[in-house]
Amino acid sequence: MALETHVHQARTRAQAEWEAVDAKVDAYDAFIGRVTNLPTAPAPSATPRATAAAGTLARGGSATDDRCRRVRKAFAETVRPHSIDDVDGPESVLETVQSEFSDSVAAALAPTTETSFTPELKRVVVSVASTRRTETKVLRRALAREDDRLERAGETVDGVVEWITRANETPLSDLGFAALRRRHESLAQHRERCEQLARRRQEFVRGTTNEGVDAGIRHQRLVSYLYEDFPVAFPVLATVARLDTVCATCQRAVRQHLVRRV
Repeated sequence: MALETHVHQARTRAQAEWEAVDAKVDAYDAFIGRVTNLPTAPAPSATPRATAAAGTLARGGSATDDRCRRVRKAFAETVRPHSIDDVDGPESVLETVQSEFSDSVAAALAPTTETSFTPELKRVVVSVASTRRTETKVLRRALAREDDRLERAGETVDGVVEWITRANETPLSDLGFAALRRRHESLAQHRERCEQLARRRQEFVRGTTNEGVDAGIRHQRLVSYLYEDFPVAFPVLATVARLDTVCATCQRAVRQHLVRRV
């Protein structure tokens, strides 16, 4: 019997997303390392101050602006390629900084702002990037858990499908009463496996992957995001429901034969 399911397609999608998120974690590591090693501007003795939401930032000349330029360059070479892969249309580096970090960080790093790369600005950039890295790590962990659940679901679905395929090779008319009853019981057991899988899946979707108290991924949102372009919103539950329907149909056919043999 050929039964098309969405479980394997879902796992392929989850694994691809995991690889992309894992690469983004590495990109954040590289960015944070480069910014951490970047020297800050010397503290000015008496210069005008420009205040931004990221902190009080001193105005600087070309030397200090060069440090901000190096931060923008580091971002463009590390994090940005992993942030714009799903963006339609052109997006500037500062627009990506704004999207990944905040308006204030993007404004502080902009060449038109003329703010120097002070220790305070450096601290803010590293802190915000570290927070985003933590959030990305949580997403990576959630995707790993999703992949594990999909693998288990696939094993259950494949096992039931393979059993039905083998069983259908022998027509019901060739089976005796005892063999028919065993087949009916086996189908009941497979339906129970489907019910258990559906219950476990619903429990997982209602759950959350957390990292401390500040970062968490709700699985409901993760599933919606992962499979938004799928023909079904919940590929595992849709597959299980269809498989249970197939088993129920087979059971009815077996019962009809059992009734005739009584």
